[in-house]
Amino acid sequence: MTSENLNYGVVGNCQSAALISIDGSVEWLCLPHFASSSIFASLLDTEKGGCFSIKMNFPFSVQQNYEYKTPILRTTFTSHDTSESFVITDFMPRYLHAARGYHHPPELVRIVTPLKGTPSVTINLSPALNYGQHETTIIEEAAFLKMYSRNGKYDSAYLYSNLSNNIDIINGTHSLEKELYFVLSYNQKLITPSLEKAYLEYYRTKTYWLDWVERREWPLRYIEEVIRSAITIKLLTYQKTGAIIAAVTTSLPETIGEERNWDYRFCWIRDASMIISILTKLGDNGSAERFLSYIMKIIPHKDEMIQIMYGISGEKTLTETELPWLSGYHNSKPVRIGNAAYEQKQNDIYGVLLDVILKNFYYFSINIDQGEHLWTIVRNIARIVETHWEEPDMGIWEFRSQKQNFVFSKVLCWVAMDRAARIAELLEQRNYEKDWRICAKKIKTDIELRGWNDNLQAYTQSYENTAMDASNLLMCDYGFVEPDNPRFKSTVKKIRDNLCVNGLMYRYKNQDDFGMPKSSFTICTFWLIKALYKIGEKKEAISLYDDIIKHTNHLGLLSEDMDFSTKRLLGNFPQGYSHLALIDVAWEISNDALSKEGRFIHSLDNPHTEAL
Repeated sequence: MTSENLNYGVVGNCQSAALISIDGSVEWLCLPHFASSSIFASLLDTEKGGCFSIKMNFPFSVQQNYEYKTPILRTTFTSHDTSESFVITDFMPRYLHAARGYHHPPELVRIVTPLKGTPSVTINLSPALNYGQHETTIIEEAAFLKMYSRNGKYDSAYLYSNLSNNIDIINGTHSLEKELYFVLSYNQKLITPSLEKAYLEYYRTKTYWLDWVERREWPLRYIEEVIRSAITIKLLTYQKTGAIIAAVTTSLPETIGEERNWDYRFCWIRDASMIISILTKLGDNGSAERFLSYIMKIIPHKDEMIQIMYGISGEKTLTETELPWLSGYHNSKPVRIGNAAYEQKQNDIYGVLLDVILKNFYYFSINIDQGEHLWTIVRNIARIVETHWEEPDMGIWEFRSQKQNFVFSKVLCWVAMDRAARIAELLEQRNYEKDWRICAKKIKTDIELRGWNDNLQAYTQSYENTAMDASNLLMCDYGFVEPDNPRFKSTVKKIRDNLCVNGLMYRYKNQDDFGMPKSSFTICTFWLIKALYKIGEKKEAISLYDDIIKHTNHLGLLSEDMDFSTKRLLGNFPQGYSHLALIDVAWEISNDALSKEGRFIHSLDNPHTEAL
């Protein structure tokens, strides 16, 4: 952990999320939902972005941790002479009403509790609505403080507190003689908050998450890391529609000072489908069913091409724009909102999506209307793949100007036709099954002929080049090859030798639209670990896994990328892709170790938990 690492905690409620620094400052919050404009964004500009900080006035030490098996964050300040201390408890309410469904309002609750002495604290509430483009106006009302924008797009938020409704009083030095609460809400509250109500929300939220963890199924190895990762990817799900965002943030750079800065607050079909596979394995069927509903809504027409990504409410146009008034994370410009990649052609998404649909047919009860709708989607996707699989695309890594015949895209086209055939078999649609199996065989033959390089003894990145690509490590996972396949084993070792540096993986090392990649893509390291484990290199795989999980941040969270030398976290954060892969590898290792007994934790009071 370095001083410049992404030392933030994330709190959320499947509606939105906030990032809170290791010293208790809210530095990223978008309301009312993930993809909204920011209220606090000092993460992207320390002067203009806005923040909400509460800090001790005298020299102090600080400790930050999550409450047991929850996303409730506690930041504890202690004076150097240990005579004074206080704790900030941060959370976003989430729990289930028996009659009214999920309660997950667009609000952040902060409870400040003196623990020892009468700490002197300084509060700085400086909202900057609409990404801080214009000054935010703050006025005092009878029961709350209102923050709103006078210029540009109108937006507003409300602060309720037992400290004051006057911003000039709030922003200053205070002797912490009693507990304080702050409820920062997108909506004006109909029932005025109080400290008692804040605690009620706290206990209900805590109970919800403890129950959520208890009802999951867990591997017996690396359980603490897996639970933290599972909670994190759960926080990336959007309750209202079933969409799943790639990460909470926008424009955190893959390399400091460069322009590989993208907005990840959207639902990539590929990422989301992989996350759903993991949540399903953990027993969170509700998220899987909501995601399937989301998919059925965004793919309504038989003649409609499927995008690689959509907005969290199904938006299809995600225009990319820059926010030039923000300096960027550590001055890494530009800051972008929206993402032009939505217009790209990526043939791999069809296989990932049909793989998820097949699992839904296997594992869940699907009524006749849903079944017929899904069958229409399956036929539509299969028709697209049959027609277009031979064409080049932008690939999984979203090259912006380099269409090629990427091997992984071809493999996932094979997956699409293989899964479509299995679904047809399941539904007793024999003619479709026969035709799709023929197409799958044709694709596989093409890959073996044109994607394999005899001189390198490896599958290459594309038919057009001889570069190595980490995505080919997934060939075995999707059933294209068996783990003992000589070509696959040779490819895994070739990729490791070519792309692995200091225990971390490049996606690829050939030049792309922005030059040569400089950072490690975290999920690729997990892909290598799993592939090595599958081909029998288990000692090396476990060593690499034990090393990478040491380089999460202080709370066990991962971003998209890492620096090869310092292991500093880079890229958008927290990254669902990285956390799902951490879980997946832990499950692979546990499955292997316990395959003879087939034991998994169904309840966290299982007596084997402590021993492992």
